[in-house]
Amino acid sequence: MQWISFSPTGWESWDLSRQPLIRDQMPVLIDDDLRFEDGPGSPRPTVYVNKWLGEMPLNGAPAVRTWENGAGCLCEWMTFLKDRGVHLFGSRDDLRAALSMYAEYRLAGSLKMRWDHTTWNLHMGILSNFYGWARDEGIAPSVPFTYRMGKRMAHGVMVDVEVNQAKLRQPRSHTTIKYLEWNFTELFEYALAGLGPGGEPDTRYRRVREGARNAAMGKLVRSSGLRKQEFTYLTIYEVPPLPRHPTPVPVLFPLAHAITKGKKARTSWIHYDVLAEMHQYIELDRAASAEGYKWRPPSKLGPALLVEEPDWEGAILNGKRRSWRQLTPQERLRLVTPEGQSPLVGLQSTGQPFVDWATVFRRTSARIRERYEPRFPTVGPHRVRHTMAMRTLEQLVAGYYQQAAALVKDAGDDAAMALYLRKHEPMLILRDLLGHTSVTSTELYIARLDVTRIYREAYKDTAVGPDPAAAAEVAAEFADEDED
Repeated sequence: MQWISFSPTGWESWDLSRQPLIRDQMPVLIDDDLRFEDGPGSPRPTVYVNKWLGEMPLNGAPAVRTWENGAGCLCEWMTFLKDRGVHLFGSRDDLRAALSMYAEYRLAGSLKMRWDHTTWNLHMGILSNFYGWARDEGIAPSVPFTYRMGKRMAHGVMVDVEVNQAKLRQPRSHTTIKYLEWNFTELFEYALAGLGPGGEPDTRYRRVREGARNAAMGKLVRSSGLRKQEFTYLTIYEVPPLPRHPTPVPVLFPLAHAITKGKKARTSWIHYDVLAEMHQYIELDRAASAEGYKWRPPSKLGPALLVEEPDWEGAILNGKRRSWRQLTPQERLRLVTPEGQSPLVGLQSTGQPFVDWATVFRRTSARIRERYEPRFPTVGPHRVRHTMAMRTLEQLVAGYYQQAAALVKDAGDDAAMALYLRKHEPMLILRDLLGHTSVTSTELYIARLDVTRIYREAYKDTAVGPDPAAAAEVAAEFADEDED
């Protein structure tokens, strides 16, 4: 059993009367013998799984990563069942017995196959969703899960909810701090640059050019709160221009809807000193990495998109004017600048686009633990986003940004930002920066980061109950940590 990411490229040569009605990048499960049925009128389970995957965008799951999680979960489960002679839509007794073995396999089996409770709960949620859909469609005669009734507040009203008994109880959300305190943030950013705890050169760090890149990107994420996909596929043309003079208020940072979570365009911000360091990296270290190297996108990505007349809004791509906001991550990897280079901000020393930021952050964390601070946590891109949220709220509540706004006298973007900072409540500002749907999501998000914060007490009673939509949005934020 395996799954592929579907691409309609070249479908005209597939001897079909029309293009397959499958979304681009939609995962498709395929049995090892490449067959979808055992005979006329006898479709295999993969047919139904693929139908469920295909309907995910219509059922509130527009993100490619969510589709891939669903495909990976079903692929693992179906492989496990096949090895034990159990049909995906078998009897309830067989499925429950298999689920019990699966729990032992994933929670107490060999270290290579073992999952933590977060991954297990994610997979159980996906399987529960799939079997519920299959039952409603009349495909599955039974569901392997047992549910109990629970209670939850929604808009100030207590409602009944189903609780999947197969999920493991998790520790209370405030027991684990998911962001970096300021001293650890500085230590992390020094280490990204290849420096020691006091900013002194680390003589054992050999990748100086990568250090400039890593530090510039790490600080950008800490300042702006961008998600992994948002900064990984950012182009040099979309980095905000540096104001002519240092400004005490942050600089607006528009983000393309094609690379944001849920494809929702939003505007974040970035601080002047961080933006200045990013421009320095682009003009010096990045230019050195790109010099003399010609980028040729792999054929599996599709034909190259040749960039002409680029500016902050867009460029002519293969003869047609396009906006950067419309380009997906895969299309951005296919971009080739007039100089024959990739325009992605992060480049390897060979000039190739660099996208594996989770590994950089993880290895930097391990280096800090080994050499300087054994208590240092493993940092992923999403923990840096959490750090931005907490640091920003601290500054907003303390009045730092409002005081900075009062100092701005000139017209232009600074004046617009100053007016915005003076007129909006801290939680509303943070909501906009993080791209949450409602301020309730932001309040719940802050509560999950650290319930002991004094300034958070001012907001804990403002919501009349955990809105289910807000709770789901916040849960997705923390689920992203598993993808770092």
